[in-house]
Amino acid sequence: MSATRRALHWVFKVGDRTKTAKFYREVLGMKFLRHEEFEEGCKASCNGPYDGKWSKSMVGFGPEDDHFVVELTYNYGLGSYQLGNDMQGITVHSKQAVENAASHNWPSTQIDGATVVKAPDGYPFILVDKQESGDPVKKVTLSSSNLQRTIDYWTKLCGMKIFSQSDKSVTLGYSDNQCKLEFVDIGQPIDHAKAGGRIAFSCPRAELPDIESQMKAAGQTILTPLVSLDTPGKATVEVVILADPDGYEICFVGDEAFRELSQMDSTAEKLIDEAIAADKSDEWFAKKGLVKSSE
Repeated sequence: MSATRRALHWVFKVGDRTKTAKFYREVLGMKFLRHEEFEEGCKASCNGPYDGKWSKSMVGFGPEDDHFVVELTYNYGLGSYQLGNDMQGITVHSKQAVENAASHNWPSTQIDGATVVKAPDGYPFILVDKQESGDPVKKVTLSSSNLQRTIDYWTKLCGMKIFSQSDKSVTLGYSDNQCKLEFVDIGQPIDHAKAGGRIAFSCPRAELPDIESQMKAAGQTILTPLVSLDTPGKATVEVVILADPDGYEICFVGDEAFRELSQMDSTAEKLIDEAIAADKSDEWFAKKGLVKSSE
């Protein structure tokens, strides 16, 4: 099972695309791979529980076929999101990112030999001064309220393998050369607040109904039963959205259509810049003496 599945991306909600684009480009050294604008909310709540205009940008170190990337969702009119205790950080091995953070005087702290920086919305990235072959994005670290329960869910129901484990943490994944998922037991309930993200994996399309029925039989949470999602002018993908015992949202998407949908768009950098330039919402709020909503 695990050989047929792969880690795809983590979803962050962002409130300021200008500052966010600068961070991912100039500090992390990533590139925009795709950008889409939508007039109404996603059927699978990809942009959160919001029905208005929004955008989705995929940003990473390389093609989504063999890199774990970040999905940035932006809801027009929302300027910030309350952080919870769920996201502990995304680990990136990149000498260049460490140098970039220093040259841009980006606020940072040193923890266990790594440089920890935060994106404009407060999401942490753990930069390790190493240059290795393959994808620089090594793991996503999340909090767990009950480590054994977390392990049981992700191994027995999601089919992940354990790569390392201690009394307080576990590192899971589908294969050696993919981004891993690490959980750290914090011994208290997980609060996703409003900024809570989502992790996505692909699997053969034929496995999606089985994933849904297995979760149903186990009495687990299914947030969105098997559904088709359209992107104008691109492939239609099928997804099942789940939630683990701590409420982490998990998207399983059919791999065949997703590989078609996720092809790099050479105009992505231009599209995000044009969208930022055309977005006059900050100016409108400023003229009215108002600030964007905070969730």
